[in-house]
Amino acid sequence: MAPSTEKATVTETVEETGLLAFDDVNGDGLIQYTGPASPVPNELTVDPDIMVLATPEIADLPAWVIGLVAAGGLAAALSTAAGLLLGVSSAVSHDLLKRTFKPDITERGELVAARLAAGGAVLLAGYLGINPPGFVAQVVAFAFGLAASSFFPVIILGIFSKRTTREGAIAGMISGITLTAGYIIWFKLMRPELNLPEHWWFGISPEGIGTVGMLVNFVVAITISRLTPAPPREVQWLVDRIRVPRGAGEAHEISA
Repeated sequence: MAPSTEKATVTETVEETGLLAFDDVNGDGLIQYTGPASPVPNELTVDPDIMVLATPEIADLPAWVIGLVAAGGLAAALSTAAGLLLGVSSAVSHDLLKRTFKPDITERGELVAARLAAGGAVLLAGYLGINPPGFVAQVVAFAFGLAASSFFPVIILGIFSKRTTREGAIAGMISGITLTAGYIIWFKLMRPELNLPEHWWFGISPEGIGTVGMLVNFVVAITISRLTPAPPREVQWLVDRIRVPRGAGEAHEISA
């Protein structure tokens, strides 16, 4: 059965984006998809992003429905990006500069630092958007892996352990994110040809290495915290207060 004009139009539209390409390598008049692991040349290239772009046309949805879906996705992306940019700029200008390296910085200098940090984040995000290290789901997995290996253990220890020290938290975060980021950069950017199960540590892919980084963070943070002086009494009191709901009174024993 000959393909319909509608399906052919969808194929041509997707071809123009560069997400679908075919080449009859052996000249037999057939386009063969053999998969990336097959020794036979693969004659069909399909980018995973084709599912996002081609599905509305394949389903023959009206143009206004496609526009609403695109607008919703763009709005979600912009709102998320705006929140993350604010977080990056405030973390660099206030937490890093004001509270650590340059306590005497003026409000104007803090504002300039925040704008520069936001601009740098935009440039880095733009570069990674043009040259993505992987498919969308992979990039999300990298982001969650980096967060799990850096922030998650310190947040948990900060709430449930009064013995966790500043030195332990910093050492844990540095070790966890260094391991995770180094593993991802090595297999995805520096040596992508080695990104195969036989070269992975214990069979763990770069998308899942964040779990190992998280465990390393926990071990390093707990170990260094035990080797350094305990936090001040007011910090330990703050940890206790975090666990108590606001407005709760003293506990009383109820007799039967």
